[in-house]
Amino acid sequence: MMQGSSVGPAFVKIASVYMVAALVLGVVMGMTQSFALVSVHSHLGLLGWATMAIAGLVYIAAPRCGRSRLSRVHFWLHNTGLPLMVLSLVWKEYGSSVQAEKAVGIGSLLVLAALLFFTINLFKNLRNA
Repeated sequence: MMQGSSVGPAFVKIASVYMVAALVLGVVMGMTQSFALVSVHSHLGLLGWATMAIAGLVYIAAPRCGRSRLSRVHFWLHNTGLPLMVLSLVWKEYGSSVQAEKAVGIGSLLVLAALLFFTINLFKNLRNA
């Protein structure tokens, strides 16, 4: 992801990685009939695949937004917060729930901040046609 170029393609590509992770986890849960990680599966699918793919497509369709510094902040906050969140959800299920809940909260706040930057970017840089 080079400075000055749109982050849209990077969003779509990483979204596809989250999609595969969500699908593999879903298949494993179905095969084992163990659904303890359904929240991990859901977050990977919704915040990883769906939200990031849509954001990437918006950035591709609105190049001014995709080239903005805000889009790069969005990308890195989202891709820091989401892995922290889902790994902490696994940790919460199989380990220390008090410490894991704090980590889930931090990851969640990072993703929230990322999506606030996305929203600010759209209001600042998306022009009416």
